[in-house]
Amino acid sequence: MITKDMTIGELLRTNAEVAPVLMGAGMHCLGCPASQAESLEDAAAVHGLDVDALVEQINRFLEVKA
Repeated sequence: MITKDMTIGELLRTNAEVAPVLMGAGMHCLGCPASQAESLEDAAAVHGLDVDALVEQINRFLEVKA
């Protein structure tokens, strides 16, 4: 289960298949070194996204993939 406290790097190491979900939400900086240490919550705030909705979307995506 993904949480908003996870870093982008941790999230991508856990399951790289979520990259298109993040890109689709407007997070096009996944390869940026700074983003790797940034929490999902912080990244969502920078991009003006609702982190809870994003976490729900990612977790739904992962449930379907399982």
